[in-house]
Amino acid sequence: MTTGAQTPSSPARPRRSRLRTFLPLGVAAWLVLEIWLLTVVAGAAGGFLVFLLLVAGVVLGSVVIKAAGRRAFRNLTETLQQQQSGAPPETRANSEGNGLMMLGGLLLILPGLISDALGLLMLLPPVQKTVSRYTQRTVERKLREAGPGTLGDAFRQARMHQPDGKVVQGEVVRDHPDDAPREPRPPLAR
Repeated sequence: MTTGAQTPSSPARPRRSRLRTFLPLGVAAWLVLEIWLLTVVAGAAGGFLVFLLLVAGVVLGSVVIKAAGRRAFRNLTETLQQQQSGAPPETRANSEGNGLMMLGGLLLILPGLISDALGLLMLLPPVQKTVSRYTQRTVERKLREAGPGTLGDAFRQARMHQPDGKVVQGEVVRDHPDDAPREPRPPLAR
């Protein structure tokens, strides 16, 4: 039965990002590669050696995560004590290193030889510096490219008010004359 009304067309689906498209494929390929490598090593050296390697990875990863967590907690405690005493907080060059050490420990805990190799690489200071610089550049680029309503826009809006109390000056542009306030507002008292 037709009523003469047009059927609503389906809304255009937003285009999927490359990350959402290729991440599941990458994870699946990584898992297959990890399992294949474990079976190759087990065939060559024996299953017990592979089991010992996996257990050693879990133990070493746990130790690394615990040490990085303790260092991060100690840095946080020292920073809070400095703020309470009124002294300016010292900048810590190692703050991003704790996060990368925890990532390395997590990669060590995950079962697999490739993840263990990547986790051991993440524990090296030159690799940590390189990954930190790359991540910082990527985040800054994404924040610059951010449009309205995105996370980058929120950060940009939050940075308008500087910590020293200064406010970025600007002017309000009204689209319609009806939007103008009816009564002048008194200035805020400071």
